[in-house]
Amino acid sequence: MNDDARTNIGTPDPAPGDRSPDELRDQVERTRDELGKTVEALAAKADIKAQAKQKATHVKDQAAEKAALVSDQIRGKAGDAAHLVKDKTPDPLLEKADQAAAAARTNRTPLLLIAAAAAVILLVRRSRGRR
Repeated sequence: MNDDARTNIGTPDPAPGDRSPDELRDQVERTRDELGKTVEALAAKADIKAQAKQKATHVKDQAAEKAALVSDQIRGKAGDAAHLVKDKTPDPLLEKADQAAAAARTNRTPLLLIAAAAAVILLVRRSRGRR
């Protein structure tokens, strides 16, 4: 196979002497376009930084989708668990818990003072125990 046959694969063009100057110009223009596209494709393959950015963006998007899916699943399971606990807990216990919560809301200041005092006592005992 000679060089002419290799460059004209799949292009049944007439012999060079049979072509007009306009046809030759058109062929040169087509060849330039094809060469430009080939060079662009090779440059894109050689641009490793752009490929890495594209891959990182793709992985980031996948991770965000997965996180949203898992988050939704966890919320659903937590809601189901809360309903199950509420259904299984006896009514008198729920009433007592509601009363305790209401009492805590109305008496926040004394409760906060008691909690702070307990924390100070624990910290003092802990620091003395280390000495």
